[in-house]
Amino acid sequence: MANLKDHLGRPVVAVTGIGVVTSLGVGKADNWAALTAGKSGIHPITRFPTDLLNTQISGMVDFLPSSSKGASALTYELAETAALEAVEEAGFAGTDFDGPLFLASPPVELDWRDRFALYAGDAEGSASERLLKVARSQNSLDMFDTSQFGSIADRLADRFGTRGLPITTSTACASGATAIQLGVEAIRRGECDRALSVGADGSATAEALIRFSLLSALSTNNDVPEKASKPFSKDRDGFVLAEGSAALVLESLESALARGAEVLGILRGCGEKADDFHRTRSKPDGSPAIAAVKAALADAGLAEDEIDYVNAHGTSTPENDKMEHLSLSTVFGERIRKIPVSSNKSMIGHTLSAAGAIEAAFSLMTMREGVIPPTINYDNPDPSIELDVVPNVKRKAEVRTVLSNSFGFGGQNTCLVMAREPV
Repeated sequence: MANLKDHLGRPVVAVTGIGVVTSLGVGKADNWAALTAGKSGIHPITRFPTDLLNTQISGMVDFLPSSSKGASALTYELAETAALEAVEEAGFAGTDFDGPLFLASPPVELDWRDRFALYAGDAEGSASERLLKVARSQNSLDMFDTSQFGSIADRLADRFGTRGLPITTSTACASGATAIQLGVEAIRRGECDRALSVGADGSATAEALIRFSLLSALSTNNDVPEKASKPFSKDRDGFVLAEGSAALVLESLESALARGAEVLGILRGCGEKADDFHRTRSKPDGSPAIAAVKAALADAGLAEDEIDYVNAHGTSTPENDKMEHLSLSTVFGERIRKIPVSSNKSMIGHTLSAAGAIEAAFSLMTMREGVIPPTINYDNPDPSIELDVVPNVKRKAEVRTVLSNSFGFGGQNTCLVMAREPV
């Protein structure tokens, strides 16, 4: 019989439900089929004019009803869609989940359509005076309610019947992994038998595109969108802004076995480390990322030689890919050349707040299916990055353990260690 406690005497945390939405489609089945086929979801932007923009491509989710209704509406629908798939798979259909909710979502601002509506609501005074006057009126409260940071989590809590105050976290590109870590820790502390962790991001707006462009962070390979994201390649030129969501139902192994639930994987360890070097750049020596990886392994009770696969952060930016290689080679030594290290972002782009959750979901599916998704567009290897990136074509392999990396702007680094089966 499986151990119900881990090496530190804490409840073992199982995954009993998974839900995913990306530019590749809705649901695990469509996403997995596309991902393992090496299909790209990156395409020209049609949601808003891009004539004067340096980057005109994205991994936007354009096929949901709310895709044209603004970032807040789309982020909620992405989160709800993924959570519904996960909750139903776990066997908690309905509106009585009875566990806490941890949501990773982007910093929410008023959509431009709402800003223009506020401006048009009065005809006198300067622009700022008009905006303030209308904003103070009772008629505009609904507009602001949907743009409050916790509003999406509140709606999800009502929708699924989660318990207690829903938690919203925004730790840049590490947000999705952080939401999972919070769920794991709540179960380990004995506060609950189950938790719902969701990462969702529908904020690929014109404003976001301009901001990242000003940081020189985005790919400008507009002519062939599906070739734009090329992690670890010599000619990589930036990440591709994208949208998506993933949800995991986390549950103590004891609870899952007691009710006869199917165990989809085990969350063995979580590690985090802040990087105080720069607002967007990583510390050149990679020490915070190294510390996060080591902390995750220690938390999982695993040695470096017990990791079978690394789901890389792999953004396709010149600096991040170099730093991630440095951190992995430091932790794993020469063995890193033999460990498969692939990047889902080569196909779905960078889903920002959702990335850590989506990549955790794909990591769990990799172990269950015995197939490693490829890093596509790997046609011009970078000789300074010696990694087995599973180039261009999926690979069948027995994968028992996965390290999933999330290294975010602003210094947030969160790593997750997952296992196929309980010990």
